[in-house]
Amino acid sequence: MFFLKKLLSALVLPPLGPLLLVALGLLLLRRHPRMGKILAWGGLLAALLLVTPASVTPLVRGLEERFAPVDEARLRQADAILILGGGTRNYAPEFGGRTVNRLTLERLRYGARLARHSGLPVMVSGGSTRPSQTPEAVLMKAALEDDFGIPVKWMEARSRDTRENAELSAAALLPAGIRRIVLVTHAAHMERSVEAFEHAGFQVMPAPTANLAGPPDSNEGSVLLPSMNTAYAGWYAVHEWLGLLAYRLSR
Repeated sequence: MFFLKKLLSALVLPPLGPLLLVALGLLLLRRHPRMGKILAWGGLLAALLLVTPASVTPLVRGLEERFAPVDEARLRQADAILILGGGTRNYAPEFGGRTVNRLTLERLRYGARLARHSGLPVMVSGGSTRPSQTPEAVLMKAALEDDFGIPVKWMEARSRDTRENAELSAAALLPAGIRRIVLVTHAAHMERSVEAFEHAGFQVMPAPTANLAGPPDSNEGSVLLPSMNTAYAGWYAVHEWLGLLAYRLSR
């Protein structure tokens, strides 16, 4: 099921999803010209909307606007800091092979700041899709301890997605009396993460980082030129909205 979910995601998400719509539309042009044109132009429009700041910014803000930066004065009300993995870089010869990618590194940096400020113990969560690979949590622990000087007390190294992050972390922490957590992940990923971890039995203090949209009063959404950064933000936003929909339908 996990790999089927990943395959379906790749087929639906940009850039492949809109391109497949265009291709299907072109294939249908001869026999069903009206439907073919609708699909082809629809795919082209979707591709353009998902790289344009004016359309991508509202999609991202809808995910991020609920979660303000954590109040660091309240951190001691929690029992632990839990940092979610965001992926790995498979070829990093300067680090001896694999290491965390930039998404995970952004989360680790903020988690390290909160841990240093609060003195709370830290858990990292993230597994691997291949048994032969080093689990993400092991790489996260190495980065936190070697690069940031923050000790890691717990590792959850078997999860493959956000739901498993929550369920397997709960299996390790709840029996030890760790229920109130500071949850560190990207702002756009926070809504789905909070739902999963609260459903698993935690009391969650959200600690979002790395907002993809600018501040609410900025005029970034008025910029019309597509960019590589906006394309990434568009992909991330669609991924999270679809993840929220799938999560809520399966509960």
